[in-house]
Amino acid sequence: MDIHKHNEDIDANQQRWLAKPVLRKIYHDFHERIAESLTRKVNGAVVELGSGIGNIKEVIPDCIRTDMFPRPWLDRTENAYALKFPADSLSNIILFDVFHHLEYPGTALKEFFRVLVPGGRLLIFDPCLSLFGLLVYGVFHHEAVALTRPILWMAPLGWKPEDQHYFAAASQATRVFLMPKYRRLLAPWRIHSIRRWMALEYVLSGGYSKPQLYPTRALPLFRRISQCMDVFPALFATRMLAVLEKPKASSQIAH
Repeated sequence: MDIHKHNEDIDANQQRWLAKPVLRKIYHDFHERIAESLTRKVNGAVVELGSGIGNIKEVIPDCIRTDMFPRPWLDRTENAYALKFPADSLSNIILFDVFHHLEYPGTALKEFFRVLVPGGRLLIFDPCLSLFGLLVYGVFHHEAVALTRPILWMAPLGWKPEDQHYFAAASQATRVFLMPKYRRLLAPWRIHSIRRWMALEYVLSGGYSKPQLYPTRALPLFRRISQCMDVFPALFATRMLAVLEKPKASSQIAH
């Protein structure tokens, strides 16, 4: 993966973050949703993989922020496929807009399972492709949706974690966590919960790459509209939070 391109993207996101108050408010809400789903019933560190500009500490101050390349605000560098944490050492792992960048999700899930303590949780916040979500990500988003591209569950023989390149498939979380064809591959994880939201306020904010389509003072209005539409997730959801738990009796993940 190109470190220079990665750092350019992070720097650009940092500038947009500072210039868009509405984005900071929305992400604060997203991080609160994640915080509500953390488990505090087991010992171990809380770690975010792919922290980017590292704003999650505003809501989860004890979170260890990591990314593939060092930046001054990060706590350490980590590769999702080859974590440096010992086995059975983490209570929670957070992936915020990271899962759809994992070309071999099964390989990464196996590694996450290894480092979580029994009873620990994996929290995956990612795009959701409802009918409206398909329009949003298929037409207005720069990353590939890849709805019909086969998911390569495990890395091929001879592949090394340092060999990974840029990959994106916005449909990946929707397919893995909502389609029976892929959910059976999640064994031996326990699915704790899967929640979906319209997040219209985020869509119309333009995110990090598009213009903001409403004044910041109108944020409460679009939150309320979104909440009304949340009762029809198959039609309107654009965001999802999948929470997986490592069973307390488990010690390793199946291939």
